[in-house]
Amino acid sequence: MGKRRMPDLYRAPFPLYTIKVDPKTGWVITAGGGGASKTGVKNAVHFLGLELVGDQHCATLVHSHDTDTRATMNLALGGDVIAAGQDGSCSLMRFRQRQPRGKAAAKDAGGGSEQGTARRRAGKGGKGSEGTAAAGGDVSEMKDNTTQIFVDTFGEVQSDLNPQDPLQKCVRFSPDLSLLLTGGTDGHIRVWEYPSLKEKLDFKAHEGEIEDLDISPNNKHLVTVGRDFACSIWSGNQLAMSLCWHENMPQIAAKSYRYMSCRFGKVEDQKDALRLYTVQIPHKRDRKPPQCYLSKWDGKNFLPMLTNPCGTEVISTLAVSDSGTFLGLGTVTGSVAIYIAFSLQKLYYVQESHGIVVTDLAFLPDTPKGQSLKGNNEAAMLSVAVDSRCQMHTVRNRRSFPIWMVLFFCGVMVVGAVLLLGLLT
Repeated sequence: MGKRRMPDLYRAPFPLYTIKVDPKTGWVITAGGGGASKTGVKNAVHFLGLELVGDQHCATLVHSHDTDTRATMNLALGGDVIAAGQDGSCSLMRFRQRQPRGKAAAKDAGGGSEQGTARRRAGKGGKGSEGTAAAGGDVSEMKDNTTQIFVDTFGEVQSDLNPQDPLQKCVRFSPDLSLLLTGGTDGHIRVWEYPSLKEKLDFKAHEGEIEDLDISPNNKHLVTVGRDFACSIWSGNQLAMSLCWHENMPQIAAKSYRYMSCRFGKVEDQKDALRLYTVQIPHKRDRKPPQCYLSKWDGKNFLPMLTNPCGTEVISTLAVSDSGTFLGLGTVTGSVAIYIAFSLQKLYYVQESHGIVVTDLAFLPDTPKGQSLKGNNEAAMLSVAVDSRCQMHTVRNRRSFPIWMVLFFCGVMVVGAVLLLGLLT
């Protein structure tokens, strides 16, 4: 699958930087904005209702939460709480829903928040794409008979102390929701106990910006990647080890690549197994663009398992499906790809699906709600970009024979073999 125009699932009235899917409700939560600049571009978190009509996905704006002068650059979900990276701070917002008693529209008393339903669009190119810009931001045309969502900000922590331009680059909740972890441009990892927000750790992890972080399911190991060419494994604030992805690749010169992303992932049908995936991109661009690389590691002893090239387009973001079966990659040129985690082979690819850098990806979760939204697809992944567009990428279920048919043909083959032997004797 190459370069082609993908339909827009949704188009916001501002650049989109991050996206997540609430596993319980299936709401798509995406955010961004124009920042503090007085350009008239708003800053907001949008809640989208996702539906599957036939084999076509469509999205509806359910709620818009204004974030004043701060654009949300990254976010993490922890139950009904959003941890949103806004400038050098991490803002914690709790969202809840309430079914309306009547048909009258309600406005959030918190100020600047709006409920409702925008015009539905399933984007089949052409007319669907033309109307999405207005529909995405036109709250006045929202319907009244919809679920109301309320968002309350209940806490905030200073997550980056860069004196020049503080910016939180990444945020995670630990899987058991006992910790909140952030990384920023000052190279520090900060860990808070959750929900008390009592600071637990603050240590210098990298020289320069932190690009990404993730924490293992048992909270034992923290993985961080930075612009200083390092991918580090931490136990608390103690450095346990540093990874070297090109140790057995002598053709790769030292410091010619840097790590961009890191994610832990499950292994399908192996309950106790764990994998770590990292993305390596060229440190400098050449006239002839070099390959980017995708690596797989054992998630417990961090021994390298497999490294494959993943194209010359520079990777901007990485996502892993809940089951650990698929990996999603977005690029700075707007392309989107889905890889098989086991073999690191490309399964799906759309060149320049977005007009500019892909900022975040999110697979639909493997929950009952997520499964119902997947439909007849083996994987479904959302992408957002600076072009304000949100798109859906799906991989159809590969055809398989039912077990009764396999047994039937086996029986036929056995009977045929017996009859053939009888004729020969």
